[in-house]
Amino acid sequence: MTSSDTVSRMIDDLPPDLRLEAIHYIEELAKRRARTKKKKSLSLSWAGGLSSLKDSTTSVELQHKALEWRGS
Repeated sequence: MTSSDTVSRMIDDLPPDLRLEAIHYIEELAKRRARTKKKKSLSLSWAGGLSSLKDSTTSVELQHKALEWRGS
């Protein structure tokens, strides 16, 4: 017997109101799994984007500018 058969049999043994609740729970699990599959890995495409500023700006100045941009 497969796990699908086991789950199906267990759901069939439930009363109608709990059967519906079990189905909703399984649907939520499936949605959660779909969301985790959609997550992308961190992209480093921005790396080196400020290299033109390295001779004229310090890292501390960039940190202060970033805080200004964020509104903090």
